[in-house]
Amino acid sequence: MASNSPPAAPAGYTRTAVALHWLIALLIVCGFALGWVTTDIPGFTPTKLKYFSWHKWIGVTAFVLAIARVLSRATHMPPPLPAGMPPLQRIGAHVVHMLLYVLMLAIPVTGYLYSSASNIPVVYLGIVPLPRLIDPDPLLKETLKTLHISLNYVLLTLVGLHVFAVVKHQLMDRDGLLSRMLPFAK
Repeated sequence: MASNSPPAAPAGYTRTAVALHWLIALLIVCGFALGWVTTDIPGFTPTKLKYFSWHKWIGVTAFVLAIARVLSRATHMPPPLPAGMPPLQRIGAHVVHMLLYVLMLAIPVTGYLYSSASNIPVVYLGIVPLPRLIDPDPLLKETLKTLHISLNYVLLTLVGLHVFAVVKHQLMDRDGLLSRMLPFAK
């Protein structure tokens, strides 16, 4: 016998996944903004060096949390996408999510290697010196700087697509997709 009840709300992500999603999103926004502002400060002033340190601390923290997010995702199946979602949108959603995960790992790594190639140590929170993974190299420094900046702009573009898709699903499709990732959604 068919039920006339409304369809069940989509299953949500785990609390861990939701917390990591929003923490990483906040760190990415702050790290990007701080990196942008810092690069516009001329010279090597104490303020610029302080901001670069904060930028690095944000990057290291985001990297560690991204590893935790990837491990969480590997051990917990994500909730299914809405049943009526067209196949091309499903593929797009999976591709964008995979690229976001890759960039959440690659951007901090390129920034860390850029610091090493620049002969600038990374001292996490001003307390924990992180090991230098490569020797100083002026040519590699420029390549890593360009790569780090370029990957950030790719991430910015993908985050824009991600937000656009969420807004579309919330306002046009009204399929409850957003509620899967809201911390206090029922």
